[in-house]
Parts: sequence; C-alpha cells; structure tokens
Amino acid sequence: MKAIVISEPGAPEVLQLREVEDPQVKDDEVLIKVHATALNRADTFQRLGFHHPPPGSSPYLGLECSGTIESVGKGVSRWKIGDQACALLSGGGYAEKVAVPAGQILPIPAGISLKDAAAFPEVACTVWSTVFMMGRLSAGESLLIHGGSSGIGTFAIQMAKHQGVRVFVTAGNEEKLAACKELGADVCINYKTEDFVTKVKAETDGKGVDVILDCIGASYLQRNLDSLNFDGRLCIISLMGGDNAEIKLSSLLPKRLTVLGARLRPRTTESKAIIVAEVEKNVWPAIEAGKVKPVIYKYLPLSQAAEAHSLIESSSHIGKILLVT
Repeated sequence: MKAIVISEPGAPEVLQLREVEDPQVKDDEVLIKVHATALNRADTFQRLGFHHPPPGSSPYLGLECSGTIESVGKGVSRWKIGDQACALLSGGGYAEKVAVPAGQILPIPAGISLKDAAAFPEVACTVWSTVFMMGRLSAGESLLIHGGSSGIGTFAIQMAKHQGVRVFVTAGNEEKLAACKELGADVCINYKTEDFVTKVKAETDGKGVDVILDCIGASYLQRNLDSLNFDGRLCIISLMGGDNAEIKLSSLLPKRLTVLGARLRPRTTESKAIIVAEVEKNVWPAIEAGKVKPVIYKYLPLSQAAEAHSLIESSSHIGKILLVT
C-alpha cells in the first residue's frame, strides 16, 4: 500500500508518499481501506519528533479515518467485509489501509458522507471523554472553549449547545468568531484584543464558567483558573502555550477547582472502546438529527499531506482539514 512516511523529523516537506507493507490484522481487528483521514495538531507534533505512537501502533500519522472494511479478524462479530465505517486510530490514517481494533470502529452516521465521516472520530471521542465524561458538563452549565474555530472547537460548540450549555469561545480574528457564532456560541472573545477573564466575568455576573476546554496549557493556566466558577473544572488537552507554569494555589482552594489533564492516544484499547461506545450512544444521535454537523475547511489528496500540514500550522483554517486517498 501507499502511506505518508516521515523521512526525518522536521518541516512539512519531510512528509513523503511511499510504498510500504500492508498492515497485519490481529484477531480482534479489522482492516479498513481508507477513503479519508483528518488532520489533528498531534500529527504535526509527531512529524516534529514528539507525540510518538503508543507501542505496537502504526508508525504512520493519522488518528481517525473513514473507509470500507476489507477484512475482519476471527474474533470480530459486529463488522463484516464491505461495511462502511469510521474509526478512532492510534495511528495509521495517512495510508491506503489501516488495521483497527474492532472496539474503536463506528458506523457512518446517517446523513453523513463516507468522506466527511472522517472528521468525527477523534474530535468526538476527545470532547465527549474530556468535557462530558471527565468534566461532567451538564445542561444549564457554561463552557469556555479556547480555539473555538478549530476542529475540536467547532465540534465542541455544537455538542455543548445540543446539551443545553451556554458556550463561550476564544479565537484570533473576526472571521473565526463569526463562524463560532454561527455554530451556536453565545459569547465570542477575540483573545488578541480582549482579556478573556474580564469578558467571562462580565458575562457571568462575576461568577465564571463551569468548565474550560483548553488546548493552550501553561500560558493560560492561571487565567483559566481565575475564569472558573465554584466547583469549576479545567480540562487541558494540549500544551500549545507551554508545559511549565506557576499558579497561585490560593485560587484553587476557596472555589474547589479541579484541574484535569487528558490525552486520548495513550489510552488502552479497552478504555478507547468504552469511549467509542459512549460516543455512539450519545453523540451519533445528535449528528443524525442534524444538531452536530461536520465543519470541513478543505479536502486535499493524501499526496498533498505536506501542504495540509502547512495549512493547519498557519492556523488560518476553520474546522477540519481532510486528506482523501
């Protein structure tokens, strides 16, 4: 098969399309002929030599895909050859074929094309497991999403609104903020011209929000804590703003704050299967009802993975970037 290979850690140009060996399928896995895969920031970190795949996982990039099942392991009962599906991956989406544990596969949601379904598994599993399962976000509460126009952000806005949550977002320009507003965000904050702590406090009568979904990390840590309501939960999923920070512990104690760190890729196969099942139960009905829609910025052929990486690193996109085989 063909796959995108990292010739050496570095700039997007190190991504090259090459002939490689087909994946070996275990008894509890299926082989998917990939139709599309979606970019995630973690892909760029792996290209740079960080965020390595878990032991035993595919060495190739790609944390989600959609496609057609080509073969099934002898321990698999739900799926059969010819089924169309999408999947949460530990790696391997930037290829023509990928082997996936059966518990990480999802049906294509009704009303969604096979191609666009590739935009959902990673974001849906990340947001549902972090914000709703760990962060216990519930109807009537409020959520602040940093990077509201990203793939994670555009999904989280829609899912939170569907759950009856008041949504705050930050983004870096008016076009991105307008897109967030159109998706349902209630309060849109330009982080380049406004202080999000001040805006959050002004919009909540000084209380703060109940949950924050944060991809920035160190540079936002204290301000995030200052933006939380009593019993607030800070969910950190990425460290684009650094990984070392000092905080005032006095900001944690009186308000009974919780800081949660979460990363989906290193979880066990069993843990991922639980999350995928919860996503199918809770998220897929919202997609099929049209309450959550894929937000696709651009489709590119797999051979143009380097261009796609340059695009995501420019942060000029809104929503997801897909690679089509």
